[in-house]
Amino acid sequence: MVKCHLSKIMGERKLKISDVARDTGISRGTITRLYQETAQRIEIDVVNKLCRYLDCQISDLFEVTN
Repeated sequence: MVKCHLSKIMGERKLKISDVARDTGISRGTITRLYQETAQRIEIDVVNKLCRYLDCQISDLFEVTN
C-alpha cells in the first residue's frame, strides 16, 4: 500500500487545495483525491509538479507501507 503525505505537508505549510491547484495547474479533483488518499493512480507529471511546488522529494510525498 502507498501512503500519500500530501495532507500533512499542506497542513504544515497552511496550503489549501485551491492554492495548490491554481499554482501548479493540477486539477482540483486530482489534488483532492491525493489529499484524501482515495486516488487509484497518479501521473508522473503530477508527481513532478507537486515535488517541485512543495520543494520535496518523492519519498517525502509518498511512502510504501505494509
